Amino acid sequence: MRRISRLTRVAVGVASLALAATACGGTSSESGSGDDGKDAKGLAIAYDIGGKGDQSFNDAAYAGLQRAQKEFGYKTADIEPTEGETDADKEQRLASLAKQGYNPVIGVGFAYGPAMKAVAEKYPDTTFGIVDSVVEGKNVASLVFAENEASYLAGVAAAKATKTNTVGFVGGVDVPLIHKFEAGFKQGVTDTDPKVKVLSQYLTQTAEEGGFSSPDKGRAAAEGQIEKKADVVYQAAGLSGQGVIEAAAKAKVWAIGVDSDQYKQEALAAYKDHILTSALKDINGAVFALAKSVKDGKPLTGTQTFDLKSDGVGLSDSNPKFAEVAGAKDAVAKAKEGIVGGSIKVKTE
Repeated sequence: MRRISRLTRVAVGVASLALAATACGGTSSESGSGDDGKDAKGLAIAYDIGGKGDQSFNDAAYAGLQRAQKEFGYKTADIEPTEGETDADKEQRLASLAKQGYNPVIGVGFAYGPAMKAVAEKYPDTTFGIVDSVVEGKNVASLVFAENEASYLAGVAAAKATKTNTVGFVGGVDVPLIHKFEAGFKQGVTDTDPKVKVLSQYLTQTAEEGGFSSPDKGRAAAEGQIEKKADVVYQAAGLSGQGVIEAAAKAKVWAIGVDSDQYKQEALAAYKDHILTSALKDINGAVFALAKSVKDGKPLTGTQTFDLKSDGVGLSDSNPKFAEVAGAKDAVAKAKEGIVGGSIKVKTE
């Protein structure tokens, strides 16, 4: 298995791209590209619910921003979401970033779809990106990932690691995007060992209820599954996933991380020995690739799916204990080969 560093290198060469929105900023009804080229600024990102510090989705985007800032030496901006914000609030924030001259402007999360479509039309000379959603527009790059494929590999690993024949899935919000994680995970478990039972739970029906931003909700859900004998719990829950990992570590069972390699996250260091692996999305590389394309004068637009074949998703093997799980490494490698080769078709629902 190749780690996320490999994914990042591949992303830079991708031919078309995309990204999703969440942010903060001022109000603007003006059109144009911002500062008319004066005092040009670079990449700006608007975080999804949970914000910077989630050790997962948003932090992966921030890593891409840091990389662009270091390489290109320009001014960047990263903006936090607010509680109870409306589409109009999101639209104002994106417009403010564009008006200030940032280019590209990237929204991290599908919630910014409607706002981004409206703002992109008003600022045709600014390149926009949206992660995990598709927005049509001549100046919009839509970046989507095959989360179900990475989750399938996580399911294979979970089936090999369980000793109780019971594993768990905790989803942050009951929406189609998170269904992809659950579907791939369940299929990976069942294809590996049909005797293993998968317990599933969603924390909330809507993001506004805190499904992606409440570690206490994640902790309670994981504790409930562990009480039902789950000894491996996979979470796709943003900041809430930290609670899942904490609960798994406390019970001395396995957690599986998501989006970033959570074994390597400093804020989770106290629990790292119980993070078996993580299902990866190269959001870092995607953010950098869009920034680089704008810097090079050839902005990426349109929809690009990052999947196992392109190394846009994957499974980490940073924890040395992963190699000690009997048959896991070989089973994951075989599953990846099947998905890339087409003999394994991974469900999305």
